[in-house]
Amino acid sequence: MNKQQHVKLADDAVTHAERLAGWAEAAARDNKPAEALAAAGTLWDSIARTHLLLAAVTPELPETGSES
Repeated sequence: MNKQQHVKLADDAVTHAERLAGWAEAAARDNKPAEALAAAGTLWDSIARTHLLLAAVTPELPETGSES
């Protein structure tokens, strides 16, 4: 997996975490159980951080193709 792929997966995971955090916040406001949503959001946050760390240590691949 290359650096750009890790960054893309991190961005996708952040989107999941944000969505789950919003749902957990709304559930908590309505006095509904929010723990499972919050836990899932935390998991997605961890996934995002992991991909960002992997992107940071993954070397850039040289660009291929012809230059115009």
